[in-house]
This record gives sequence, C-alpha cells and structure tokens, in this order.
Amino acid sequence: MSTTRAEKLRALIRDVPDFPEPGVVFKDITPLLAHADAFQASIDELVASAPGGIDVVVGMEARGFIFAAPVALALGAGFVPVRKPGKLPGDVISQGFELEYGTAELHVRRDAIVSGARVLVVDDVLATGGTVGATAKLLEQLGADLVHVSVLLELGFLKGRERLHSWGISNCSAVLSV
Repeated sequence: MSTTRAEKLRALIRDVPDFPEPGVVFKDITPLLAHADAFQASIDELVASAPGGIDVVVGMEARGFIFAAPVALALGAGFVPVRKPGKLPGDVISQGFELEYGTAELHVRRDAIVSGARVLVVDDVLATGGTVGATAKLLEQLGADLVHVSVLLELGFLKGRERLHSWGISNCSAVLSV
C-alpha cells in the first residue's frame, strides 16, 4: 500500500483516551467506516494480504465482523462469526482469554467449520493478541487449519504479534501499524 493511502487511512482512526476504562486509549474506526473510499481501501488491502485457497473467513465480535464478512465475499469463501457468550444458538465451544484491560470469552458453533478447512482470521485491531489467540484455540478444537491472520490495525507497542508467534501463529499481516 502506498504511504499516502496508509496516511489517509490512519488519519481516519481517532484515539479515544480512557475508554473503556482509565488508561486505555481506544482506537475508534468509526470515521474510517463512514468514509466509503477508506472503508473500501481497507477491505481491498485485507483481501490482497490473504493467501489463496481460503475456505472460511472468521471474524470476531464485534468489529471483526465489519471487515471479515466483506473479505469473505471478495474471496468467495464462507464467513463464520466468533461471538461473545450467549449470542449463538445450538452447540458451541468456548475459549477464555485476557485482554489488555480484563478478561473475556469467545464462542463458536461446533458445526460452523469442517475439520481441515483453510481459515483466514480477520479482525480490526491486533493489540495483545488475546482475541486472536483464543480464536486460534477454537479453530484448533474444530480441526481447522489457521493459515493467516489479517488485521486493519496493529498496536505494535502491545507486542501482540510476538505473543502470536509464541503460540505458533506466524502468518500475520496488518494494513496499518502504530
């Protein structure tokens, strides 16, 4: 991606200090989403970073859905949501994890992905790596093959990519890094 394009995208992400709690600087992507050309450019970059042969794109609640679903359509792949507790009907598996400001849990339907499926995980922000790590553990339980992780924004100072590498997740790309 050109430097100018990256700068335009980065300029549309605003910092919100002390949200959701004191000391956390939330990266608000709402202005980027409201700008049609920037949103399209973000999707285009996420699609361009995807390896071939993807069967399923997984997006995590809630902002990962925004990017993962259009990426799945562009790749001709299915889309599977990974959700917070109580949001999916039927038989689910769950995985707890730590965030930079607390703990959380993710669920996926047990029948959502067939064993051996090639999966691309797409999310908005890679911070500490907890959300992606928990999703990877869910995919492992389902017998899926996590082939790549693509994010809009990587917060490098939180060392999420390093944590992913320590968990065996090495194929990761970010449209923007700070």
